[in-house]
Amino acid sequence: MIIKYFTTLLLLTLFIDGVTAQEKAPEAVRKTFAEKYPGENDPDWHKDSNGNYESNFKIDGESLRADFSPNGKWIETERSIKKDDLPKLVKDVINKYYSGWEIAEIEEVDHHKKGRFYDVEFKQKGKNKDVEIKPDGTVIN
Repeated sequence: MIIKYFTTLLLLTLFIDGVTAQEKAPEAVRKTFAEKYPGENDPDWHKDSNGNYESNFKIDGESLRADFSPNGKWIETERSIKKDDLPKLVKDVINKYYSGWEIAEIEEVDHHKKGRFYDVEFKQKGKNKDVEIKPDGTVIN
């Protein structure tokens, strides 16, 4: 009986957390989000392992993820893309240095310090390898 009670309590807590996530994002975060993405009023919020707030939302049917520090500073916005959508110079780097590697995921990232880059995640045993490549083909990590 006690286990059932705690299981129900845990599920209820998880449900409430999901329902009230918008309210849990600090005002500064919600304000910056509204300024950066006017008209988008239904982001799904959660707190990541670094203590930042991540919003998941859609613009023109495209799924985006944006991260904000607790004080409301925008950190980055990401969207998943396909290899065919990469700039030619980024494809050239992949073909030259990683031709035998299998791609797990590609994200186009706009970052507050690094600008635009492409985060290409390659499958490998253990932890996958992420390579960040600028549109001009410069590898930045």
